[in-house]
Amino acid sequence: MNTYVHGYSERESERLRDQADAVRSLLHHDTRYPAGSTILEAGCGVGAQTTTLARNSPGARFVSVDISPDSLGQAVDLVEREGIGNVVFQRADVYALPFREATFDHVFVCFLLEHLVEPTRALAECARVLRPGGTITAIEGDHGSCYFHPETQDAVRAWRCLIEVQARLGGDALIGRRLLPLLDGAGFRETTVSPRMVYCDRTRPGLVDGFVRKTIIPMVEGVHDRALADRLIDREAWARGIRDFHAVADRADGTFCYAFFKAVGTR
Repeated sequence: MNTYVHGYSERESERLRDQADAVRSLLHHDTRYPAGSTILEAGCGVGAQTTTLARNSPGARFVSVDISPDSLGQAVDLVEREGIGNVVFQRADVYALPFREATFDHVFVCFLLEHLVEPTRALAECARVLRPGGTITAIEGDHGSCYFHPETQDAVRAWRCLIEVQARLGGDALIGRRLLPLLDGAGFRETTVSPRMVYCDRTRPGLVDGFVRKTIIPMVEGVHDRALADRLIDREAWARGIRDFHAVADRADGTFCYAFFKAVGTR
């Protein structure tokens, strides 16, 4: 994996947990695994998705891996605090998983592929450790799906900085639209993709707070240093753009929309 665009700060860990809370039902309501099955969660990060996976399928066993020791430590602490007992953690590189072929019944990948220089290679490695007939579930966002009101030039420029910084690191913030061809390219079959749209306005104050204020705005703010260093935007325009994002959350007429994509394919 190349450099994680959002960084590994405590604020980023908090943002990931806030994001998971805000879209838990949207992304996970139809993810359940049979009792007795073994699932690989590739790229578990700080465990923000792990706890939901494990609770939704209490009879299944999860092996959750990540390349970052610090993230894994936070994931272990989170699972222990919440009393979850059907998850084990292991440090691993998604390009070279330390498991035999056909080890797992299912694979789950969420918000990982966007950060990879070679997502097809990673998916092929996931296919290697998945038994024939097993499934992979992949969830990614697509920053090109974002639109909001009021929309200002400075807010749009700040948002595009996020996309450009990730591209310069070798990732793809627009990867949601590519899930079908990516899974096809890794050898999966019978793949289906469903869009999962988040829409926020004053009638949904929980989403405005959890998704716009606590997820989207901190995500954009996280690329501040690199965006300015790469001269993608000047300091004054950046400050105005962030101010305008806060206005989307604070104004009575503010609205925000974003789409995730969830793909399920068979080995």
